[in-house]
Amino acid sequence: MLERVLEPEVMDTWEDAVDYDAMDFNEVNNAFVQRQIELGPPSGVLLDLGTGTARIPILIVQQNPNLNIIGIDLSKNMLKIGEANIIEANLTGAIELRSLDAKNLPFADNYFDMVISNSLLHHLPDPLPCLKEIYRIIKPNGGILIRDLIRPHYTIDLEALMKKYATDCTDRQQKLFRDSLLASYSIDEVQTLLAESGIQGAVVTQSSDRHWSIERRWYKELKKDFPLSKSSSDTKN
Repeated sequence: MLERVLEPEVMDTWEDAVDYDAMDFNEVNNAFVQRQIELGPPSGVLLDLGTGTARIPILIVQQNPNLNIIGIDLSKNMLKIGEANIIEANLTGAIELRSLDAKNLPFADNYFDMVISNSLLHHLPDPLPCLKEIYRIIKPNGGILIRDLIRPHYTIDLEALMKKYATDCTDRQQKLFRDSLLASYSIDEVQTLLAESGIQGAVVTQSSDRHWSIERRWYKELKKDFPLSKSSSDTKN
């Protein structure tokens, strides 16, 4: 398999943010939102880690106005564009954006009904602190949908993905996509990270020819012996 090549954790230049927001993620975003609807609660509070320019929270709330979403990102320029997108969609009251680090969150234990994230983990040199924070802040019955790119095994696989998905992109957008593929994790690596995170009841799946997903369905209530239950001491370790 190709070696992992780190890329910057934060895409914080204005040029990066504009180029990212201009890329055609409609198919990927709509597929993500559809899966969130299938796995998630009918109402409640969601946290979107690495929200970027807030395209996914906007799509989610447009389909389910009973949800409130907090989207976080370290890129202030991404959030600036995201705020404009939210205003344009007339969803200011339903989506809140904050500049926060997904590895060190200020929220209380067992707070969120669902945690979602699309294409964040490949930006992190070590995603384990982020996954442990998800375990801490999510309700025991909460849903999870974390999705990201799969690092190709060989250069020929990388070039095939580039040809299939980035031919019509600008040179800069192609570079962003290539760098993201090389910075991503394999499914085996994600399974190891999930096992070390403490998160119970979640599975790792290959959700497309270039994406993996960590998924856990939201449940209305938990029985006393439900396997997702966690003791108060779990979230303090």
